[in-house]
Amino acid sequence: MESRNFLKNDTEFICRFCGAKVEQLGYTSRDHCNICLSSIHIDINPGDRLNTCNGLLKPIGIILNSKKTFVIQYKCQKCGKLHNNKVAKDDNYDAILALSNKTYDDYLKKL
Repeated sequence: MESRNFLKNDTEFICRFCGAKVEQLGYTSRDHCNICLSSIHIDINPGDRLNTCNGLLKPIGIILNSKKTFVIQYKCQKCGKLHNNKVAKDDNYDAILALSNKTYDDYLKKL
């Protein structure tokens, strides 16, 4: 169920962390890089792009939510706020596995 504050914003972008071109997702708002899983702290509500922090959201973990969907946990490197994003269908599952095994930083060095 989507939040009534959800705005679909599915634009392609260049990842500020790894430099990959991130294509549109096609079914919901694109909110993180599908290669390195990094994100930018730009939303107050999903897709609105109204947050002025613009800090790097670094992946810190993977959880299984109550809907049995995997979610990437983030911590903003600028303001310290915690944030969650659903795993996308085209996400790099090697990066997700490395994150779930707490070897993510080592994995990124290989990209």
